[in-house]
Amino acid sequence: MSTFHFARLKLTAWYLIIIMTLSILFSLVIYRVLTVEIDRFERAQRFFIERRLEEGDLLPPSDRRHVLFRDRVPINPELIEETKHRILLMLTLANAGILVITGGLGYFLAGRTLRPIKKMMDEQNRFITDASHELKTPLTSLRSEFEVAMLDEKKMNLKEAKQLIKSGFEEIVSLQRLAENLIELTQQQKRIGHLKFSDVSLLEIIEAALKKVIPLAKQKHIIIKNEVDDDILKGEQQSLTELFVILLDNAIKYSPEQSEIKLSSQKTDHHVEIRVSDKGMGIGEKDLPYIFDRFYRADKSRSKVAGYGLGLSIAKQIVETHNGSILAQSRLNKGTTFIIQLPVGYSQTSHF
Repeated sequence: MSTFHFARLKLTAWYLIIIMTLSILFSLVIYRVLTVEIDRFERAQRFFIERRLEEGDLLPPSDRRHVLFRDRVPINPELIEETKHRILLMLTLANAGILVITGGLGYFLAGRTLRPIKKMMDEQNRFITDASHELKTPLTSLRSEFEVAMLDEKKMNLKEAKQLIKSGFEEIVSLQRLAENLIELTQQQKRIGHLKFSDVSLLEIIEAALKKVIPLAKQKHIIIKNEVDDDILKGEQQSLTELFVILLDNAIKYSPEQSEIKLSSQKTDHHVEIRVSDKGMGIGEKDLPYIFDRFYRADKSRSKVAGYGLGLSIAKQIVETHNGSILAQSRLNKGTTFIIQLPVGYSQTSHF
């Protein structure tokens, strides 16, 4: 039995214990009140009959029969006891029905209650597993290289030593990048529900992002054409800047040298649509649905471009935090376009 199923049954049992305890106590109170009322009615009727009998003794025989049987209700002790048993049986059946219905509803509600917790635990376990796997690869590579070097240290020349140091340094940089991405992902999760949104300029956000990625674009002689309008968004500037840094960095990494990346925007009534397009290697149709998953990387891109597949996951989280949407359109060897929709700021929706 899984932990989730056991917790669901346990929570259902607690629901049943609480509800059935209240139901049984309530039924006992009802039964007590009704039996007291029946007994009181029986005593009242007995008193009424006895009083009529006393009045009849004082009347002439011709009127005595009329007085004794006028408004008289015969008292049957067996009928009274049967009535009490019927009430008890009805309350018992009602509680049995409540037990069955509550059991089903309790099991359903327990599942609904625990589902977000299960989802969070599954994501956490998957995240730990994936992170451990990604950490294991460079660490294993580092260890293997240094173990081989230690075995052949007497034969190692200066050139080989420098190559070993360079390779180790590259792995360390890769691990540092992974650690930074993990920290950024954690920070984005902590920011959910705590971001202070305000009206921000899309053009300023794009320009701030471009300052961070231009050096990378120049290394590959890539031209970035910025054609976004100066629209006003509702959001948090730092997070949105990080969003476009991720998308532009991703476009640069997967684009060939001397190619072009284009940014454009279009405003609707309630959203601004921003497109980030490149002419890179593209994404296969089978990989496209999973590119926003943590640590997911297509086999083709994995063999050519270094990375851990966390950037787009962070980007999606930022967009969803801003009540927006992000999707990708791509064809192999034809390029990729990321389409982001973000809510318009108040200053653009105002009619004043």
